[in-house]
Amino acid sequence: MTLAALWLVALAALVAIMFMPFVVTPLRRAIISKPLLLRFRQVMPRMSQTERDALEAGTVSWDGQLFCGAPAWHELLSIERSKLTAEEQHFLDHDVETLCAMVSDWETTNVHKDLPPHVWQYIRERGFLGMIIPKAYGGLGFSAYAHSEVVTKLSTRCASVAVTVLVPNSLGPGELLLHYGTDAQKSHYLPRLARGLDIPCFALTSPQAGSDAAAIPDYGVVCYGEHDGERVLGLRVTWDKRYITLGPVATLLGLAFHAYDPDHLVGTRDDVGITCALIPTSHPGVDIGRRHMPLNAVFQNGPNSGRDVFIPMEWVIGGAPMLGKGWRMLMESLAAGRGISLPSSNTGMGKLAVRTTGAYARVRTQFKTPIGRFEGIEEALTRMGGNLYAMDATRALTATLVDRGEKPSVLSGIAKLHITERARQVINDAMDIVGGKGICMGPSNFLGAAYMQMPVSITVEGANILTRSLIVFGQGAVRCHPFVLREMAATQERNRRKALHDFDGALYGHLRFALRNFIRTLALGVTGSHFVRVPAGIAPETRRYYQQATRLSSSLALVADVAMATLGGALKRKEKMSARLGDVLSQLYLCSATLWRYEREGRQAADAPLMHWAIRDAMFRAQAALDGVLDNFPSPLLGALMRRVVFPLGRPYVVPSDALGHAVATLLIAPSPTRDRLTAGMFIGSPAEPVGLLERALAMTIGAEPIERKLADAIRNGVLVASMAPGEGAGEIATRAVTAGVITDAEKAILLTQRELAAAVVRVDDFGPDLGTSLLCTHAPDADVATHRPSRAIAGRAVA
Repeated sequence: MTLAALWLVALAALVAIMFMPFVVTPLRRAIISKPLLLRFRQVMPRMSQTERDALEAGTVSWDGQLFCGAPAWHELLSIERSKLTAEEQHFLDHDVETLCAMVSDWETTNVHKDLPPHVWQYIRERGFLGMIIPKAYGGLGFSAYAHSEVVTKLSTRCASVAVTVLVPNSLGPGELLLHYGTDAQKSHYLPRLARGLDIPCFALTSPQAGSDAAAIPDYGVVCYGEHDGERVLGLRVTWDKRYITLGPVATLLGLAFHAYDPDHLVGTRDDVGITCALIPTSHPGVDIGRRHMPLNAVFQNGPNSGRDVFIPMEWVIGGAPMLGKGWRMLMESLAAGRGISLPSSNTGMGKLAVRTTGAYARVRTQFKTPIGRFEGIEEALTRMGGNLYAMDATRALTATLVDRGEKPSVLSGIAKLHITERARQVINDAMDIVGGKGICMGPSNFLGAAYMQMPVSITVEGANILTRSLIVFGQGAVRCHPFVLREMAATQERNRRKALHDFDGALYGHLRFALRNFIRTLALGVTGSHFVRVPAGIAPETRRYYQQATRLSSSLALVADVAMATLGGALKRKEKMSARLGDVLSQLYLCSATLWRYEREGRQAADAPLMHWAIRDAMFRAQAALDGVLDNFPSPLLGALMRRVVFPLGRPYVVPSDALGHAVATLLIAPSPTRDRLTAGMFIGSPAEPVGLLERALAMTIGAEPIERKLADAIRNGVLVASMAPGEGAGEIATRAVTAGVITDAEKAILLTQRELAAAVVRVDDFGPDLGTSLLCTHAPDADVATHRPSRAIAGRAVA
C-alpha cells in the first residue's frame, strides 16, 4: 500500500471516529447526550405546576408552521373562512342592529352613566349574554366567528354595550362551566346565564397581583362549616379584587383564589393551588357593588372583596376534583377567549375611525382643497387603511381557528397585542386628521370616546408590554418549536432511562432542525428566496410574498435557536431580545392572515393596494426586529456572523412606497365596494346621526366637485366674478352662476346642500357655562344656543 493510500485510510478512520458518536446511538447517548442532560438539569430550575400549566395550555396550529422555517402554505390556504349561519346572520342584521340603534356613547356616558334599563332588558331577553352557551342549555350556541362579528359591530357604535356583551361570552363563568363544570352546575347555572337571569363576572386581578396573576394573595382554606343549616365540607375564603367588569351589577361572582388544605381534608398536600369557584353575590360576606370609572367609560366595572366567607365545596367549579386546577382552566379558556373579545372590539373601533375619518377628509376643505388630498393627511390615512386590513384579517383568521377546535394560545396573544396596538395607531392618526372635531366632546363627536378608552384595551387581558416582552416568544419558543418542549420535559422526567431516551431523541432532532434552517436561511438569503416553491393556484401578485415570508420564517427559526443556545435561561431575562423575536413571529402571522384574507375574499383587484401595503409594512417591521436581535447579541462576533447568514446581500425589505400609500388613501375618501369591504359590518345609523351625516355629506361632496370645478373655471375665465360684495355667501354666487348659464338650478341645489352638510359635519358641540345639566340637552335639533347647540336641520331633515 502506498503512502498516499495509508493517509487516505488514516483520514477515513479519523472521520469515522469523529462521526461514530453521532451515528451509533448507544455511544452517542453515553458520551454526548447523558452529560448534556445532566448539565441541563443543573442549570434549568424545576418547573412549577403553574408554569407547566401556562406552557401547555391551548394548542399549536399555524404558529407551529411559522416557527418551523418552511411553512406549509397550502395548509393555511386550505382553511375555509368561517361563515355565519342563517340564524347568526339574522341576529346580526336585526337584533344587533336594533341594539346599536338603542344606544350611543354620548348618552351612556353623560346622561345615564350606564346602559339605560330598557337596553339592559333587551340584552337579557335577546340572549346577548349567552351567545356561546349551547342551545341545549337555552343559549344561542353561536360560533366564535359569529361572536366576533357581533362584538365588532357593537364596537362601531358604543364601547360600553360592546364590553357588556363580550365579557360574559369570553373568559368568565359561562366558559368555565361549559368546559369544567359538573353536570349539576351546568344544569343549574347555564340556563340562567343564557336567559340573563344571572349576570356573571369573573374576579382574578388583585391589587398585589395584576400582570403576575398567578401570584394572587387571595386564599381559601378547606374546612367544615355551616351551609343551609347543615355542616358541610367547603372553604373559608378571603379575597380583595379590583377591575372586575360587570362586578357592580353581577349576581354570580366567579372567583379565583389560592386553596390550602392544612388538615388534609381532601388530599395530602397543604398547598392545593389556584382554584375557581362560583359565589352568588347575595351570599353573606360578599362586598360588591362599588364602581371604577375606567377613562370615562361607563361599562360596569369595580372592586369586590370578602373576609372569611364560607362556601360549600359544591360551589367550586368542577367540584372537589378540580381543586387546585384553576390556573390551567383559566389559561386554556384565555387561549381562545383572548383571541375573540379584544381583537373584535378594537377592529370595530378601527372600522369606525377609518370610515368616518376617510369621509371627513374628503368633506373638510382647507386652502380650497379637501384635506385628504394633502400628502401629510394622506400618509396618516394610508396607515389607517393598511392597518385595518391586516387587523380584520387577523381577527377573522383567529376566530376561524377557534371554530376549528383550536385553542391558539400563542396566536390569540399575538392577535390581542397587535390588533390593539394597531388600533391605537389608527385612532391616533384619525385624531390627528380630524383635529378639534375629535377633541370637543358632544353627541356629534364620532371619535373622542374611542380615543379616551383606547388604553383600556392595551391594558386588560394581558398588558401589551407584558405580552410582547414575556409571552409571545417566551411561550411561542417553547410551544411552537418542534423540539424545545420535549427537551424541557426530558429534563423534568424522574425516570433516568426514559429521560435519557427522550432527551437524546429531542436533542438530535433539534440539531438536524437547526442545521436545515442554517442551510436554508443562507441559501434563501443568497438567492433572494426567488426559488422557493409556492402553492399552486395562488394570485400571481402575491407569489413573492409567500417566498419572502418563508425566508423570514427560516431566519426566525435559526436566530431563535442560536439565541436560545447561547443565552439559555438568561434569554427569559433579556426581555428586549425576546420581544423582538416575538415581533418577527407576530408580523409573520399578520402576513399570513393578510394573504389568507386576500385569497378567501376572491382576490379583489381593487383591494390589492391594501393587501400590498399591509404585507410590505409587516415584512419591514419583521426585518427591523431581526436587525435589532442581531445588533444586540451578547457576542458581537456571533451577531456579525449571523447577519452574514440572514442578510448576506443586505436588508431586502423596504417601507411601502408613497405611490402605494396614495392608492390606499384614495380608497378611503370615496364610496366604493373596497371601502365597504374594509369597514364591513359597521353600524351606520340614521342620516341624522354623526356617521350617517358623514355618509350623506361624502356622497354630496363627490357630486358637487364637478360643479365646483365649473365655477372655478368660470371665475378663472372671467365669465363669473368670485365675489360681488363682502360676506357674499355660496347661495349668492350660485345664483349668479345660474344666471350666467354656468350651472343649472339642479346643480345649484346640489351645491348648496353640500355646503350645508359640510358645515354640519365640521361643526362641533358646545354647552352652557356650567357644563352640567346642559349636557342633558342633546336631543332637540333646534335647541337654544344657551344650552347645547347641535347641528341645525338641513334641507328639512334633522342632522344632529
